Amino acid sequence: MNSKEIIDLTEQNCFHVYNRFNVVFDHGDGVTLYDVEGKAYLDFASGIGVNAFGYNNKKFNDTITRQLGKLYHISNLYYHPMLAEASKKLCEVSKMDKAFFTNSGAEAVEGAIKTAKKYAYNKNNRSGYGIVAMDSSFHGRTVGALSVTGTEAYRTPFLPLMDKVDFATFNDLGSVKDAVDDDTCAIIVEPVQGEGGVTPANKEFLEGVRALCDKKDILLIFDEIQCGMGRTGSMYACHGYGVKPDILLTAKALGGGLPIGAFLVTDKVAKSSLTPGDHGTTYGGNPLCTAAVKASIEIMTADGLLENVNSLTPYLESKLDEVVKDCKCAKSHRGKGFMQGIVLDESVKAGDVVKACLEKGLVVLSAGGNVLRLLPPLVISKADIDKAIAIIKEVLAVEQ
Repeated sequence: MNSKEIIDLTEQNCFHVYNRFNVVFDHGDGVTLYDVEGKAYLDFASGIGVNAFGYNNKKFNDTITRQLGKLYHISNLYYHPMLAEASKKLCEVSKMDKAFFTNSGAEAVEGAIKTAKKYAYNKNNRSGYGIVAMDSSFHGRTVGALSVTGTEAYRTPFLPLMDKVDFATFNDLGSVKDAVDDDTCAIIVEPVQGEGGVTPANKEFLEGVRALCDKKDILLIFDEIQCGMGRTGSMYACHGYGVKPDILLTAKALGGGLPIGAFLVTDKVAKSSLTPGDHGTTYGGNPLCTAAVKASIEIMTADGLLENVNSLTPYLESKLDEVVKDCKCAKSHRGKGFMQGIVLDESVKAGDVVKACLEKGLVVLSAGGNVLRLLPPLVISKADIDKAIAIIKEVLAVEQ
């Protein structure tokens, strides 16, 4: 089938909840995607931050292929080797103590909310606890995750959602203190907001929230579904800030492209919250996806990906400086590591820029606040950066 036939067949049979671009990708290699007609695209989106080591990685493919030939599902009623190995590696690199594997990032958020509520319930023998979340945050599309997502437009059609959720201003410690009361069981924060506009937290803000949680014995949840797994130059962004959460959420790059997430907790939380029967999942932590976790962590730690992010981030940021200098419609840029955003003025729409870049063979994303979002695979080179920036400049010169 050609592109049009595939697109038409998809639209005939799939519920239209995505406004997909008119491109049909067929395969990828390294940092390059190819459509069904053979056109090449430089990937600076990595499947929304998922494909951290690009495409067709031999180590990853070999691990998955071996596991496919052995066992890919058994349920959580039984033990299996990949669960043991993946959980050990994940706890080590996250610097947390216990892991619960989910099928997605949104499910990790749901599990974290339940964990925090059960922790408070066990502590005070009562229910009725709430969460403090941040304006402009994004945590997922399920009911609990949507309840703590700080963009009103996402929530409004689905009200009423989970009650007792209060929103504070990101990077404003005073507003967080004002939002916390005796019924607060947790504060949830993205160390770097992704969908909300690629906005990093201030170190002092995260330190202040941590101190507040310690003072009131409430749990600090870091959502690192997008900014985790090496994207900011540390295995998890919180490591770069030097602030440890009570619950850490991870997904996207965790499985290298296979659907898996996790929430991780400290021993203190594990001993005082969920017990057998409180939470579960049929598919979460299955042998195939945990094999992907094992492979992803091994590739991330053994193949110099973090070093590549840290060594090339100054170069990437210098090229983004050039974009801001040379393109009138680019107001500024912000981000950490290989999670960067170009803030555009009102003369252009980020969505139009994304579409124009795609037509010229560059895959990028948009984010809230009219931001052009760059989430390249962690294996990109200087030459890849140069090519991407050249296309972005060319598009912005036309669009503005």
